[in-house]
Amino acid sequence: MSQTKKRKLEHLDICAEQDVEYGDAWFKHVRLVHDALPQKDLNQVNTGTRFLGKKLKAPIIIAAITGGVKESKVINTALASVAEELGIGFGVGSQRAMLEDPGATETYNVRDVAPNTLILGNIGAVNLPQYSTQKVKKAMKDIGADAMCVHINPAQEAAQPEGDYDFTQCIQSIAKLASEVPVVAKEVGNGVSRENALELRRAGVAAIDVGGFGGTSWVLVDKIRKNNHGISHDWGIPTAASVMECRAVLPTIATGGVRSGLDVAKAIGLGAECAGMALPVLRAYKKGGREGVKKFFQKVIDDFRVYMFLTGSGNVAELRGANLVVSGELKEWCEARDVNYKWYAERDLPHTII
Repeated sequence: MSQTKKRKLEHLDICAEQDVEYGDAWFKHVRLVHDALPQKDLNQVNTGTRFLGKKLKAPIIIAAITGGVKESKVINTALASVAEELGIGFGVGSQRAMLEDPGATETYNVRDVAPNTLILGNIGAVNLPQYSTQKVKKAMKDIGADAMCVHINPAQEAAQPEGDYDFTQCIQSIAKLASEVPVVAKEVGNGVSRENALELRRAGVAAIDVGGFGGTSWVLVDKIRKNNHGISHDWGIPTAASVMECRAVLPTIATGGVRSGLDVAKAIGLGAECAGMALPVLRAYKKGGREGVKKFFQKVIDDFRVYMFLTGSGNVAELRGANLVVSGELKEWCEARDVNYKWYAERDLPHTII
């Protein structure tokens, strides 16, 4: 078994069985303003949206989890079939394994169970210079992906003794790929700054998955895997802050510590187009199989609809414009970084209250 495939199995086992979450995504510092007069029918609230040219029944994506080993095929098939049934998006794990071994392609291919689903491919930014654009495009086409996530993970690589440390060609490689296919620039647990977002926009990416601090820590995962101390896993931009920094620059996916329908509602209220989840999905699968995942997401979507209703939002666009208040450490971050957090609370506020 190759080192890449061995690492994938180790990552799956560690995430399923050990405490790999660290920090706070800062959603607790976001409070949506309650609408006591919603003038909406809860049953008519529309959770649907469009993202990267595809219709979604809810602005939710099953974020990248796995691929490349035989265990991945079973998991990916189950998760993608749930995504198809519920009308949400689905992302595969890094396709590096299939680029190294085309025989692993089948472990990523879920189009047979998800013909209409938004499917996101996946390749590492640090690995991208090793492959021709044509080869990466073929990897995307071979699994029927609608866009390619390019995961950007310097902290994770730095935590791996066998990591790839040379990021010097990262942005050029992303720009080259983005000139030919839709690219989602994807962090994996340490967030994206406004400065990063502007650079990625210049590179031509279609969207950013902020992959913020406060959920699964891949630095911690690799520290556990190698039983070493490595760099601190208390590092990164919390997800809520990263969404606020990136939302005005590019369409944004909020991942990192999103655990409930309320978190999804807060992420959309902050300006994200969609919210992504991975670790709770894997654990729901390990506990209850496909039906466990379906039950988990059905509750998330049902709760999300209720929170839309309670903000007076009849659709996702209205929720993105709903009033909310930012406080605590997130407010302090915004003040230090010159992010206009007050704007969120004043979007529908009468100028004069009598």
